[in-house]
Amino acid sequence: MAITNGPSLNSTPAPNKQTLNTNYLDFTGTADTTWAQQYLPDLMEKEAEVFGPRTIAGFLSKIGAEEAMQADQVVWSEQGRLHISYTGRITNQNAGAGLGAAGATTGATEITLQKEIDGQAVASGSIDHAVRVHDTVVVANSAGVTKALVVEVINNVIAVAPYTANDIVVSSVDNDTTILVYGSEYAKGKSYTNATGTAASDSHSANEPKMQTYSNKPIIIKDYYEVSGSDTARVGWVEVTGEEGQSGYLWYLKAEADTRARFNDYLEMAMLEGELSAADGSSTNVDLAFGMYGANGNQVGTEGLFAAIESRGNETSGVTGVNAATDLAEFDAILAEFDKQGAIEENILFVNRATSLAMDDMLASMNSYGAGGTSYGVFENDEDMALNLGFSGFRRGSYDFYKSDFRYLNDKATRGGINDAAGANAIRGVIIPAGTSTVYDQSLGKNLKRPFLHVRYRASQTDNRKMKTWTTGSVGASTSALDAMQIHFLSERCLVTQGANNFMIMK
Repeated sequence: MAITNGPSLNSTPAPNKQTLNTNYLDFTGTADTTWAQQYLPDLMEKEAEVFGPRTIAGFLSKIGAEEAMQADQVVWSEQGRLHISYTGRITNQNAGAGLGAAGATTGATEITLQKEIDGQAVASGSIDHAVRVHDTVVVANSAGVTKALVVEVINNVIAVAPYTANDIVVSSVDNDTTILVYGSEYAKGKSYTNATGTAASDSHSANEPKMQTYSNKPIIIKDYYEVSGSDTARVGWVEVTGEEGQSGYLWYLKAEADTRARFNDYLEMAMLEGELSAADGSSTNVDLAFGMYGANGNQVGTEGLFAAIESRGNETSGVTGVNAATDLAEFDAILAEFDKQGAIEENILFVNRATSLAMDDMLASMNSYGAGGTSYGVFENDEDMALNLGFSGFRRGSYDFYKSDFRYLNDKATRGGINDAAGANAIRGVIIPAGTSTVYDQSLGKNLKRPFLHVRYRASQTDNRKMKTWTTGSVGASTSALDAMQIHFLSERCLVTQGANNFMIMK
């Protein structure tokens, strides 16, 4: 509505709430501004909630647990794979003369074992593997698949004699050949054979279960809020609503409440984003002048969820919303990867908004009644029924998935803003197995069942550092001569990501 200035501007109040040109108050004008201040409106006491719920805490509480710890680090062991499989390089075709002084079977092929199937390196120059003479193996690379018998083992090099082919194609590429032990074969009346395959023996090396040991360390997170003694007496109240729905009149405690809420978010964000530095003393570490703990005064860090999945888990760039058919094929590739990693049946998807909508459209495309329409769900489109175009859970193959929007990945002030700038490196979501895993706890010396994801915090009989808060100063406490109130927050914690091979990060 256009307002035309009248001759008696700012001097004729209207008796009712009417938008007239005679009672329009121009706050930006220059005429009569001093006198017009009496017509300024009262300050609105209610704080406008323009960002909705601002906290992101709650992600870990949904899918994990919290447990106390006493040491400077937590160590756990995860079972190795049951079956014996390695990657390596074929280094000598039709070896003939064998690997060492003793001759191998003519036509044998030498293979240098380099890594276990999960990527752990096989030590060169020692028998740091489980392949033995008389094992039958499948050897596969881009040149083909061959069945063979292991006829000799010298350190990390094995010689295999093919069953059906004269030789196996030599490869010059590291780790492009996969070797799987599928059984063994012995001649009648024969005992075991030594590593060179030349002498009988009553026994040979036994395969011990191999566990992978991992560790993480807690970090100390601190913050505090301070208000001077004079300011605590100032009259200036604002009606506010807290993050949990509580309301009331606060002044200086409003800022303290925000500090506390932000610190609670830091506890969760640090467990998501934490990074372990390189080996202490490495040139990649940054020497800090102030008192961080580390042998050389270097930062140490802690391994967060994203770092754990990137180093020990799986990564996918699929389900980006290209089209429903492509997204479904990419999602099936995710299932195929989970099949390789142990097949945890129930999983939770925490994704950003774009990925969530892409999944909704992907699933909707499976509904033949929804092609070109809006019938996503199985209902009769009742006029009184809200149209539901979202999915909270679904089953694909033998897996159940429960989908949830991850506010942390959407909020502009958290990962949402980082993702806008990160481009192809943006984190769009994580897939986390539900349920528990059995692990050996080296601190307690026994097997325990724990959630795949849980937080460990430092605690003792005298001090619990899960979430510690205390007040100092001369206002609200009598601990010093400081004319202020200081409210301190502290926590010491780390995240334990067990079975990271069952997790997936979406980028």
